[in-house]
Amino acid sequence: MTIDYDIIVQGNNLGLREGFLGLANVTLISAPSGPILFDTGHYCNRLQLLAGLKRHGLTPADIGTVFLSHLHFDHSNNIDLFPDARVHVSRREWDYARKPHEQDILLPWLIHEQLEKHDVTFVEGEGELTRGVRYFPAPGHTPGSYAIELDSDAKGRVVIAGDAIKYMKEVILRRSDLVFDTAENSARTINRILDSADRIVPGHHPELIKCDGGFVSDDGAEFTLVVR
Repeated sequence: MTIDYDIIVQGNNLGLREGFLGLANVTLISAPSGPILFDTGHYCNRLQLLAGLKRHGLTPADIGTVFLSHLHFDHSNNIDLFPDARVHVSRREWDYARKPHEQDILLPWLIHEQLEKHDVTFVEGEGELTRGVRYFPAPGHTPGSYAIELDSDAKGRVVIAGDAIKYMKEVILRRSDLVFDTAENSARTINRILDSADRIVPGHHPELIKCDGGFVSDDGAEFTLVVR
């Protein structure tokens, strides 16, 4: 079995005049060692997340590993659906969430208490979750943000970036527009990803594919509203 992946919750970068409607991508990685879930989304993703797993013949009980890019609510709220999974999060992010940037109001209340109910593994530096699935620090959006790099036979080197790269604007400018760490760290992270990846799964945008030295997206992000 080779490494593969599927965005089972499609994110977007919709904004409000004050605030946002943007949902985060949730990515299911299929590896020989078993399925790995990158981020879990937030509460309004809950049913969509379960439906995405069901499309792959899975339930939350089948997910043995969850990797959290960082601890903002739109990436970590649904962690309670996976009580039996080993949860990987960076030690730096864990500490940051206890004393965040004064303008960072995006961390969910009681996130530490929730995570302490799980089997938590703290990651530091660069490493490998399983063969062909590597993690590396991606600071900038938050100091403890992490990304994952996959070796895919069909798609080349794939970086699942979380909010290290949220959407196309940050690819074009090579800088983030929402930084709770430093602009310099953010730029270094973005440049590393852009220089190494054949494909990028951003935090809030359809997958980006390298083309003629830049990156393009094949599809728009669908956002269906049902009035009831």
